Amino acid sequence: QVELAESGGGLVQPGGSLRLSCAASGTIFSITVMHWYRQAPGKERELVATISSGGSTVYADSVKGRFTISKDNARNTLYLQMNSLKPEDTAVYYCRAVVLTTPITGGKYYWGKGTLVTVSS
Repeated sequence: QVELAESGGGLVQPGGSLRLSCAASGTIFSITVMHWYRQAPGKERELVATISSGGSTVYADSVKGRFTISKDNARNTLYLQMNSLKPEDTAVYYCRAVVLTTPITGGKYYWGKGTLVTVSS
């Protein structure tokens, strides 16, 4: 069993910063690709950023230059540093990861339950 737990959300003023964390726990052999998604009220869930097992990163155009995805492999933890936040960044942020629970089984996607980020003055 694998669980992903996000933390670090909250209320921040426009122009401010937040750092989200996503800790993976349970039976983990390795974690490959990891993502941050977000879902704003009344909108579909969208992909925000991706980091590969090798550390390559990809960002949505809407967050390029403002958000940074990173990870700590030793701690099985994913991060999202969010700077210059805008009201349109308000959403529930979710992490998603491909986890191998043994060296011989295929990877499986897991989702966290999300953390709310509200950008408002």
